[in-house]
Amino acid sequence: MKHRYSLAHLSALMLPPPDLIEVAARAGYDFVGLRTNRVTTDEPLYALTDDRQLMRETKARLTGTGVRVLDIELARMGPEQDARSYLPLLEVAAELDARDVIGQLPDPDRARATERFAELCDLGRPLGIHINLEFPSWTETPDLATATEVLEAVNRPNAGILVDMLHFGRSGSSLEQLSRLPRHWFRYAHLCDAPAEAPADKRGLIHAARCERLFPGEGGLGVREILACMPDDIPYALEIPRLSLARVLGIEEYVRVALDATRRHLDGWTGPRPDGGDRRSPVAHPGFTP
Repeated sequence: MKHRYSLAHLSALMLPPPDLIEVAARAGYDFVGLRTNRVTTDEPLYALTDDRQLMRETKARLTGTGVRVLDIELARMGPEQDARSYLPLLEVAAELDARDVIGQLPDPDRARATERFAELCDLGRPLGIHINLEFPSWTETPDLATATEVLEAVNRPNAGILVDMLHFGRSGSSLEQLSRLPRHWFRYAHLCDAPAEAPADKRGLIHAARCERLFPGEGGLGVREILACMPDDIPYALEIPRLSLARVLGIEEYVRVALDATRRHLDGWTGPRPDGGDRRSPVAHPGFTP
């Protein structure tokens, strides 16, 4: 089948939101993901929560291109960040008609992290926002099994799991477990590839994740096998920061090449799930309208 694609902001983080939207439109993407806060101190800040001029320009580019915002990031709740501190981020998502926000839980206190994730879901629900828990392997929520435990404990209709190909592969998570999870947990997926052998330490893992991912099919993560365990009609967000190649090609050509490479690898391909069943579409959760 023909898939819908989003350009995740980390793939071209040097571009402010209006420029990201324009570049995505020219390259053929359906959506963009926008990062509205910093994850590291040395990355750019696109403060859509406070900068009304930037918000107006972003909305104008969305209207002019027809590109939509798939998701907003990042609600990263460690020991010092509670759910209410991310209410402005949720409100930005709603203003831009995005229906998904990425959450992470780098908090060693599992009970506190779970409680805060539940509160974030409760804050997002009146706005029509789903909260998608991502599980980078170097955080305190390091794998699919741990993320599943959080979602089961939270039990909110607008809680989901964001499967990033890199994080799934680096965490040693199970395809079999992935194939058994509720279909409505999966709203979209982050696509990339990487060498099968992981970097030896946390610093190497983070550098590879932020700077040198590969296009789907170029590495050894088994992108097709992972996606076969998930609904086949969800959007695919290309989170493929690859600074070395982007410098050579230029960022606009780079994001076009990334999309073309992904389409060649995936579009038109179907396959069985590891448990032998058919790929299934998401099931709507009772009481919540996407």
